[in-house]
Amino acid sequence: MRTLNRLLLTSLLMVAPVVAFAADDAPSADPDVTIRQEGDKTIQEYRQNGFLYAIKITPKNGKPYFLVRADGSEGNFIRSDEPDMLIPAWKIFEW
Repeated sequence: MRTLNRLLLTSLLMVAPVVAFAADDAPSADPDVTIRQEGDKTIQEYRQNGFLYAIKITPKNGKPYFLVRADGSEGNFIRSDEPDMLIPAWKIFEW
């Protein structure tokens, strides 16, 4: 019986750090919000696990609006309140 208890205790001590490490890498349910100022606009970027999925723009004189992903592609956003409005996304230079 003592051997079984020691074996159980040893296995628990070996597994505990692995469980703690796995809990640190678990994806977060809360989005990461980055807030920055550009001129007279406040821009809030919403990210989930590093993936940018929405941008809230609040102009100084005007009502706020959201830009959301048009599809799964990188950098292709549309306004949530006016989905037919095209948002330009040209690349001028690329290094």
